[in-house]
Amino acid sequence: MKMPRKPKPLHELVQAYTPERLMTVVASDIGSVPKGKYPHWDKLRHLAPPEGFTSEDWWLAIKLRRNGSRHVLPLRNANGEQFSFSDTGDLYRRLHQVDRDASGRIEVPHVDAVNSSNRERYLMSSLIEEAITSSQLEGAVTTRRVAKQMLRSGRPPRDNSEQMIVNNYLGMEFVRENANENLSMAMMLELQRILTEDTIEPTAVGRFRTPTDAVAVVDQRDGQVVHTPPDAGSLQERMESLLTFANAKTKEDEFLHPVVKAILLHFMIGYEHPFVDGNGRTARALFYWAMARSGYWLMEFLSISTIIRKSPAQYVRAYVFSEIDDCDVTYFLDYNLRVILDSIRLLHVYLARKVRETSRLETLLRGSRAAAVLNHRQIALIGHMLKHPEARYDIKGHRRSHNVTYETARTDLATLDKQGFLESYTQGRKLMYRTRSNFEKRLKQIADS
Repeated sequence: MKMPRKPKPLHELVQAYTPERLMTVVASDIGSVPKGKYPHWDKLRHLAPPEGFTSEDWWLAIKLRRNGSRHVLPLRNANGEQFSFSDTGDLYRRLHQVDRDASGRIEVPHVDAVNSSNRERYLMSSLIEEAITSSQLEGAVTTRRVAKQMLRSGRPPRDNSEQMIVNNYLGMEFVRENANENLSMAMMLELQRILTEDTIEPTAVGRFRTPTDAVAVVDQRDGQVVHTPPDAGSLQERMESLLTFANAKTKEDEFLHPVVKAILLHFMIGYEHPFVDGNGRTARALFYWAMARSGYWLMEFLSISTIIRKSPAQYVRAYVFSEIDDCDVTYFLDYNLRVILDSIRLLHVYLARKVRETSRLETLLRGSRAAAVLNHRQIALIGHMLKHPEARYDIKGHRRSHNVTYETARTDLATLDKQGFLESYTQGRKLMYRTRSNFEKRLKQIADS
């Protein structure tokens, strides 16, 4: 990645101006242009400035306006400078959208898609998607089809990439189970252990980095070092401060929006890079923890890594911009809010598609003899069979997909076998199921009966 040009600090920008010229810039309204955006100097310098002003004038006006709405945070960089964010741009509008869409009821026409009967199936799908894409961001190489089959069936991973995906899935489950707990050193170390076990050197698992560990953030595409974390000598103290920030209850006179807080926790884990490896995965998992802790229940069904993976360079730049421009983390907030909103949009698309598929099947089966004995899990499985006739099923995988008991999963598959949709066979000592060769013909016969 080509490193962006670092802008001058605000005080140096001001010193370069005569009082008269400074007053002209301050009195203008160019600091609010472009509206609704939060450009960095590296981009702004290539844009045409407002008429009568230079690019430097424009940047100064923008910086002064941002400084006027600056919120200083109890988080510091390696030099002791405090991070901050600005209200300018679309920050509050996007926060309002997240509040509206990620903590309340999600609406899909005619159906409450995330209801008690479907919840576990959708949740399983989202956990799998996040486990896969978060791993792919860190270099895991495998197809989504193979990865999904592995997670649903519970088969052991075959290589490092698959192990990383399994670890990420277990890490997300760990976060869910501890969503109501305060973040502690032990919890953070355990999360990193889960995420990295059997994928990195055993001596680097479940511990913070030390001064002898050479750690830097490198762009995997070209080897460019994009971030060197603070010295490990002060890491213990800095992590204790971060835990205090993560667990603190917001006081009335110093309100910090919980979504902002969750994104900042994500940012600071990436900035501090407290581990030898697994920092990105840990940062994203702790973002989910912070969102769940604040009541944003819908985040369980979202995969932010799916969006980040589409624009990894923007993800890295959001970090870099925040670090090199007066510790202004608005860049990272802005990027991640867009990621969350895009994830919510994808969830709506996914749920609408699932509702249509289920409705078509229910309509097809309505009034048939099979409809009286098939439940929502079995109908969902029939939908999967229609799209993936080569798929294989077992009791353990069906149980995991729907979070039901072994006996319930066994009964589901046995009923589909009895109804003529599946046929059972043994693979070694394991009972397996596959789609019958005349499955679609059988489905039509039942629908017409």
